[in-house]
Amino acid sequence: MQIVSVETIIVDLPTVRPHKLAMATINSQGLVIVRVRDEQGNEGLGEASVIPHYGSETVEAIKVVIDQYLAPAVIGLNPGELEILHEKMNACLKENHYPKAALEMACVDLAARRLGVPASALFGGAVRDRLQVLLVLGNGDAPRDIELAEQKLDERQHNLFLVKVGKADVRDDVARAAAIKRALGERARVHVDANQSWDEAQATWAIPRLEDAGIAVVEQPLPRWNVEGMRRLCERFAVPIMADEAIDTVESALDFARRGAADAFSIKVTKQGGMLPTRKVATIAEAAGISLFGGTMLEGGIGTSAYAQLFSTVRRLDWGCQLFGPLLFSDTITVEQPIFKDFHLQVPQGPGYGMTIDEEKLAYYRRDGGKYRRAQ
Repeated sequence: MQIVSVETIIVDLPTVRPHKLAMATINSQGLVIVRVRDEQGNEGLGEASVIPHYGSETVEAIKVVIDQYLAPAVIGLNPGELEILHEKMNACLKENHYPKAALEMACVDLAARRLGVPASALFGGAVRDRLQVLLVLGNGDAPRDIELAEQKLDERQHNLFLVKVGKADVRDDVARAAAIKRALGERARVHVDANQSWDEAQATWAIPRLEDAGIAVVEQPLPRWNVEGMRRLCERFAVPIMADEAIDTVESALDFARRGAADAFSIKVTKQGGMLPTRKVATIAEAAGISLFGGTMLEGGIGTSAYAQLFSTVRRLDWGCQLFGPLLFSDTITVEQPIFKDFHLQVPQGPGYGMTIDEEKLAYYRRDGGKYRRAQ
């Protein structure tokens, strides 16, 4: 079993509503689709998704890195030998986690398909067949966010919600999060994510008020470099402090665990540079007694299914996952769709990720020659 070809395609998918984050508003999402084939014509699928301004990556740069650097380095390798795959990619380029993750994701899919097993089997096997799914309330307006949350509760789609803060004044953000939690009461758990937007003084003012309001966890309140500040917040407050942007490598995860600088980690396959390093980060957390949350970069069907397969192998996924990406998009490029039911995402059944490309949809949404024009 050898890799004989690697193809990358940029697609843009429209969203059902503007998705407002602290760093950007998303009206359409760019995705890099990776197709890896072996000598018998079997195919594996990967995907990289980019949230604007979350990191330094762009979909255009991801495509170039894979096409010009990573693909030539992995041709001829066995797609199932993941340690060797990562060794070759890391020898070719430092960092560049997003392109490495997308390419590795396609290799995992190909290897699992050849074996006729779900991708989870390559990482120790699934310990659950469904994942509780959190929805980001991205309107930036409490009444509209409450209305959306009530709708999702009635539809039995979500009972976990995350409020994005950091774009407005900290007092207004705390008031908005408190109003949402007050309206939803015990019917839902509510998280807050500042995406590094607060300094330590703002966080120290906000966190006790969020805790009093019933917020369950506060995600990445401080800039990623302020590890000692995160440690002090963990020591000072009872509400769990979650690290996200600060945990992007196995080494950073080990540092946070050693210093007690987070009560929880948000893990993301793209951020960590692949499914194998993400599983290693999860193992560090599990060994250190740190709880886990399955994050997202707003993936489509392929990435969501890949993340779900990996997250299904993690025992301490105490905070659920954030794999709502397919629900945010008004269309898809896959034949099969992730299934959301009774507040959970059903882990897709293999082989691989259980996803195939809808060639007509791919032709329509691809950036090079497709008919769809992305919203700006």
